[in-house]
Amino acid sequence: MSREQEGLQLLGKKTEYKMDYAPEVLETFQNKHPENDYWVQFNCPEFTSLCPSTGQPDFAEIKILYIPGERMVERKSLKLYLFSFRNHGDFHEDCVNVIMK
Repeated sequence: MSREQEGLQLLGKKTEYKMDYAPEVLETFQNKHPENDYWVQFNCPEFTSLCPSTGQPDFAEIKILYIPGERMVERKSLKLYLFSFRNHGDFHEDCVNVIMK
C-alpha cells in the first residue's frame, strides 16, 4: 500500500514545524504484522517544553516503547508532534501524560 493510500501526508515532504502543541500532526499506518507481538522503540534525546514557572526551556529525554496493534505511529509525524511541545508551557510530567493519551 502506498503512502497516499495509507493517508500519510508528511513523509517525503518538506517539513513545516508547528510552534505550539499540535496533536493533529500525528499520523498512523497499517501494521503489516498485527498477528505478531513485537516492540517498537522511539527515543527522543532532546525533548523540550517551557517551564510554566520560569518560561525557560526545560530539557528531557523521552523513550517511547509500545507493542503495535492494527496501526503504527509514523516516526516523522511523532518527531513533529514531540517538537510541537517546544513552546508549550507545561512540566515534563504533565507533557508525558498528554503524550500517553
